[in-house]
Amino acid sequence: MSIPQHTGRLSMLQAAFVVARRDFTAILFSRSFFFFLLGPLFPLLVGGLAGGIGKQVHESSRPVLGIAMTAAGADAMVKARAQLGDRIGDTLPDLLVLRRLKPGESFDAAAEMRRNQANLAAVLSGSPAQPKLTGSPERIAEWRGPISLVAAQAQGKGATDYPEVALSALAGSNADQNSDRVGTAQVGQTLLFLLTMLLAGMVLSNLVEEKGNKIIEILAAAIPMDAVFLGKLFAMLAVSLVGITVWASAGGVIALALGKSMPVLTAPAVGWPAFVALGIVYFAMGYLLLGSLFLAIGSMATTVREVQTLSMPVTMMQLVVFFFASYAMAKPGSLVELAAIAVPFSSPFAMLARAAQDPRLWIHFAAIVWQGLCVALFVRAGASLFKRRVMQSGPARGKRSWTRRVVESPIPELASNAAEAAGNLPV
Repeated sequence: MSIPQHTGRLSMLQAAFVVARRDFTAILFSRSFFFFLLGPLFPLLVGGLAGGIGKQVHESSRPVLGIAMTAAGADAMVKARAQLGDRIGDTLPDLLVLRRLKPGESFDAAAEMRRNQANLAAVLSGSPAQPKLTGSPERIAEWRGPISLVAAQAQGKGATDYPEVALSALAGSNADQNSDRVGTAQVGQTLLFLLTMLLAGMVLSNLVEEKGNKIIEILAAAIPMDAVFLGKLFAMLAVSLVGITVWASAGGVIALALGKSMPVLTAPAVGWPAFVALGIVYFAMGYLLLGSLFLAIGSMATTVREVQTLSMPVTMMQLVVFFFASYAMAKPGSLVELAAIAVPFSSPFAMLARAAQDPRLWIHFAAIVWQGLCVALFVRAGASLFKRRVMQSGPARGKRSWTRRVVESPIPELASNAAEAAGNLPV
């Protein structure tokens, strides 16, 4: 009775998981990853501070309407302005009491304008019965009507003379709604592109260090090269998702701090929950598609300098893909959009824009399946290219001599595992 021997080799998914866990842990707990997380937070922080400061500057630079009347008249005018706030709106600023005059006291409004703060646009003097505006011709002409309403309210003559106006708001037309959704699609595409460009470039240099210290040869001897590529891709994707989670949390805090000054986007056609979920899926697919290509290109490089040389054409290629998808978004249903959906690298961008404008969901399922197939093909092609161009370069070596060379490696434990795995390979 023969006992089956255990080959010691892992399956494709098990081996990919081992490589992914190793890379993910090594990157996540490194000091450089902490500084990598801080990098994009500085623009967010600066942008948030600039927005908050800009809002305060805008509010502080608003024109001021000063008032100089007797105490009773000034208080009555200020109270009337507050009561008519919703009716007047921004057509008249809040009243700033410059001075409460004594009965019979004179007041030079022109002199007050010359010596007061620069944002004092006009001065209201006189009395509620006989108000007088002093200021530039444009300002006093603009504020003449609202001041008349405030004065009438202050005297108690107009409180019941302002009828309520019934409002009947019409829903926006289809053209207006589609135009607003295009803006949401553009924001989604741009955010997806920026995140992909920022994070996918790290894959280029992923194999350079391991090629230099021969670790990649040990891994290739123990597990399939396809599993190595797949594990590294998913490890970098997991690291990227951790970074996006941190940045999104920081952006949410800044958005809460800014409050209503943040721009409001029109709801996408599929709804916000589905749009956000599709955005995460399409980021993952776009990252895996570009990452599989970058991993194959970067694996051909032998030094960091070569990786830096490759970064420029890689960035230009990403820009071309983004512009192609943006152009296709402006022509929904055309052959250009269908081509953008069919091309794997532009498909995530085109489909995210489609999610903002088209409520159908089944087309996204088909596109995700197509993108997943392309990821598998690119990983297989990249691993085959790496084995043919890098791992098998130089004079051919027999299995025995290559095993002896690995056993003599400075990493005894990994070398012995690789030698055992190599000994179990079929001749």
